[in-house]
Amino acid sequence: MLHAWSSARYVIPLPPGHRFPMVKYERVREVALATGAIAPAHMHDAPRADDAMLLRVHTADYVRKIRDGGLDAAEQRRLGFPWSPELAERSYRVVGGTLATTRHALEHGVAINLAGGTHHAFADRGEGFCVFNDVAVALTTLRAERLVRRVAVIDLDVHQGNGTHAIFAGDPLTYTFSMHGRNNFPFHKVAGSLDIELDDATGDAAYLALLADALPRVLAEARPDLVVYLAGADPHEGDRLGRLALTYTGLARRDRMVLECCRDVGIPVALTIAGGYGRDIETTVRVHAGTVQLLRDFV
Repeated sequence: MLHAWSSARYVIPLPPGHRFPMVKYERVREVALATGAIAPAHMHDAPRADDAMLLRVHTADYVRKIRDGGLDAAEQRRLGFPWSPELAERSYRVVGGTLATTRHALEHGVAINLAGGTHHAFADRGEGFCVFNDVAVALTTLRAERLVRRVAVIDLDVHQGNGTHAIFAGDPLTYTFSMHGRNNFPFHKVAGSLDIELDDATGDAAYLALLADALPRVLAEARPDLVVYLAGADPHEGDRLGRLALTYTGLARRDRMVLECCRDVGIPVALTIAGGYGRDIETTVRVHAGTVQLLRDFV
């Protein structure tokens, strides 16, 4: 059976009119349970990461600012969230959820965190709605515990994972692959191991052809013990921040392609749901829920 991590603390209050779709985390959990994609007994509460884990990636000053509320106004604007105790707790829990997901995937082949993929977080700062870099913290923790050596990040959020790329720059044991919008945020890209930039309005056929060419290269060059896959919903044609034109069918084929390529060579996969900003929130929920449903074929 598929195991997933979530938390009531993934959803926090935001100022009226805030554009971040916080409710999606609650809705994806609800749909996954209602459809039977995840059994209630296999929907786990995300544990809270601790400072020692975070400090493997983030600076002590930045961790303190998030924990204690020391972000100034400019830092909060760059982050995209006002600081609150709930934001700090959410951020610790998202990291803990991704770490638990990676641990389970290593043992059982696949697992998912119904949040995470906060790939714009750098060692010393957050931006683009990303506080701590959950994937980087999880992978460095697993490596410190000698559970993995070589790892790969397959980032198919529509936005480049600039923070993840920066954190792992120069690390020969971590392969970072991002396929993202050329003209989209972040406007200053950070080179990863492999980047594929997409023009606005790229649709299913072109996207999937590029991905099919890239994935064998990624896995051959990375030779990973574990893949972390950021299955963003924001390449969907109905996303207000995405600028691409993938359909529900195209995104399902994307997910299946990643999972089949990894399964064929025996590599476990941990998923995070990453971004999604549908003009209708239920569009985003449908994409994420589709990813969860499809995962059942790979357990």
